[in-house]
Amino acid sequence: MFVIGIAGGTGSGKTTVVNKILERLDQTQVTVIPQDSYYKDNSHLPLEKRQELNFDHPDSIDWTLMVEQIQRLKAGYSIEQPMYSYITCTRSKDTIHIEPTQIIIVEGILIFTDPSLRECLDMKIFVDADPDDRLSRVISRDIVERGRSVNKVLDRYEKTVKPMHLQFIEPTKRYADIIIPQGGHNTVAINMLISTIEQALHTR
Repeated sequence: MFVIGIAGGTGSGKTTVVNKILERLDQTQVTVIPQDSYYKDNSHLPLEKRQELNFDHPDSIDWTLMVEQIQRLKAGYSIEQPMYSYITCTRSKDTIHIEPTQIIIVEGILIFTDPSLRECLDMKIFVDADPDDRLSRVISRDIVERGRSVNKVLDRYEKTVKPMHLQFIEPTKRYADIIIPQGGHNTVAINMLISTIEQALHTR
C-alpha cells in the first residue's frame, strides 16, 4: 500500500489534483480519505454556534480517529469512515465502508499539522495557489455547496481562513516532498507527480 498526503490552503486546487490522479490510475485501486470527514461532532452546540466554529484550526479535527483508521487500512483492515455535514455542522450517524486498496490518498488543508498523521504518509504533496485565486474558489464553493451568503464568506475569510492559513497551513509546506504551484492547472507538475507515483508503486 502507498499512502499519499495532499495538503494546501482552502481553494488551492487540491480536489482538482486528486481528480487528475484518479483519471490516470486504476480507480478500483485508489481510495480517497478526506480530512473533512473527521471534523469533531458538534451536535451538542446550537446551530448558530456551530456555524461560527473555526474549521481551519487543527483542534477542529479528530486526529486520533483519523490516524487510527489510516493505520487500520495500512494493516489491511476495512474501516467505517465518518460522514460530516457542513450544513448542520454535525457528524452523521451513517458511515462509509472503506476497504484497503493499493493507493490511499489523504486530502485536506491541515493534514500536515499532525505529526502522527505525517508519519502515516509515504509521499507528501502541497498544492500552492495565489491567495486571490483561492478566495474566488472559496466564495463560489461556500455559496453553492454550503448555502452561505457572499458577506458571510468574505467575513469568514478575513477573520478565520486567511489568518489560519498563515498560522497553520502555509508553514506545513516545509514538510512536503513535492510542491505544485498554480494548483490543479499545473499540467506539467501533475504529470511529473503521477509518473513519480507510478514509479513508486513499481518499486514497492
